[in-house]
Amino acid sequence: MKVVIITGGSRGTGASTAKICAARGMGVVLTYNRNPAAADALVASIAAGGGTAVALKLDVGDVGSFLAFREEVASVLRTSFARTDFDFLVNNAGHGLYNPIVSVTEEEFDGLFAVHLKGPFFLTQTLLPLIVDGGHIINLTSATMRVAFAGVAPYASFKGGLEVLTRYMAKEFADRKIRANSVSPGAIRTELGGLNEEFEATLAGMIALGRVGEPEEIGGVIASLLSDDNRYINAQNIEVAGGYII
Repeated sequence: MKVVIITGGSRGTGASTAKICAARGMGVVLTYNRNPAAADALVASIAAGGGTAVALKLDVGDVGSFLAFREEVASVLRTSFARTDFDFLVNNAGHGLYNPIVSVTEEEFDGLFAVHLKGPFFLTQTLLPLIVDGGHIINLTSATMRVAFAGVAPYASFKGGLEVLTRYMAKEFADRKIRANSVSPGAIRTELGGLNEEFEATLAGMIALGRVGEPEEIGGVIASLLSDDNRYINAQNIEVAGGYII
């Protein structure tokens, strides 16, 4: 059984990814930060469908916790999957901020940096010894890297840095045949998206398909990239945005 670790896997895009990966026969280790009840409910739902999932607490913004997290992962791999390694890492955890550049605080800036760029960098570094040769890393970026949308400058900037980091991962991990790609969602109906009816209608008018996306439409792309069908895709950023401002 292939095993995937999905950060921020208890809700939104991460939860949809976890469900789809489990339905395709993968074992899932999902992380949560503040909502253990949602994580436990998702694990139970996956188990009810015949899959295997485990939830672990992780604050992606706390690099100092990563070594202890790796030990937890190693233990779960042994007890739940009879493995000493895993196949796929999906760096998905994150949070949004809608604030123009003139009023962004240093605390807000640092918080976004810690979760969206520093965290994925050092978490990947920490977990790398447990990733199988021929494994795959997927980083979640954002369509706001390509289309500037006022109020999300720090978030988009760090997502842009994560896209660059993805290519460097593909380059530096090539000797182990570990692939690295990024998936770039557009407007998706999640808590992070902060959508209300008026905002959703505005965004829909900017999208060729005329609607915002659903979390499972991102999860499906991620699961597909992890399959052998796409084993020759590497060092790419895949935008999943319905044709956002084309």
